[in-house]
Amino acid sequence: MPSPFPGMNPYLENPELWPEFHSRLMVALADEILPHIRPKYRVAVEKRVYHDTDGNSVLIGIPDVTIARSLKPTNQESSNIAVASPHVKPITVNIPIPEEIRETYLEVREIATGGVITVIELLSPKNKRQGEGRKAYQTKRLQILGSSTHLVEIDLLRAGESMPILDNDIKSDYRILVSRSQLRPRAELYPFNLSEAIPAFFLPLQKSDIEPLVNLQNVIQDLFDRAGLDLAIDYNSEPVPPIQELDLIWVNELLKKQDL
Repeated sequence: MPSPFPGMNPYLENPELWPEFHSRLMVALADEILPHIRPKYRVAVEKRVYHDTDGNSVLIGIPDVTIARSLKPTNQESSNIAVASPHVKPITVNIPIPEEIRETYLEVREIATGGVITVIELLSPKNKRQGEGRKAYQTKRLQILGSSTHLVEIDLLRAGESMPILDNDIKSDYRILVSRSQLRPRAELYPFNLSEAIPAFFLPLQKSDIEPLVNLQNVIQDLFDRAGLDLAIDYNSEPVPPIQELDLIWVNELLKKQDL
């Protein structure tokens, strides 16, 4: 069953479903692009690995039972020796432990040289909130923007802080950024909202190449059906993260029309 939404399906942003969707989408996108750029290029699926200890990581509970040496006086001890009072019972608390994070991204590589021509990133929730995830991605982003490699940055998450763009206060639910190395600091921004279709964009390659048009909307619709993602969604519940009131009215009307 296809997604009932004309653009991004907000139910896919649920933290319980997003990791699966993220991984599947990157592979599906690689499969979609490859026929249009071979044999000169290939699309490699890569992973960025780091450790995070933010408030959403797994926590360890400290048991509230302790073992202590008895301090009761023996018969040989003088009666004027003070007897230690019982220890205060500890409080159970939680402490963060390192959580290994793996984020998938794509590299378009030239076969002849092995060089990375274009990097395609799909932002994750950790990239959009303060912490190690954002630091790791921003470091990688700045490295790419300071090189001759093109960058395609796809943001399909409403929540969190968008990646920085200079002198621009455009507000949108979602966005796609296409940064061609030879045009920097200028870049192409495709902002779109929940009720709009996901815009197609041209994949930047080398100057002499014909750039293929990437229809991300079609890729997601096909993936949604093939992966059975509709079976993992309860349309009777509100999306997570929450939707603004006006958008929620639109969502409910859309779902009602399709008997969902």
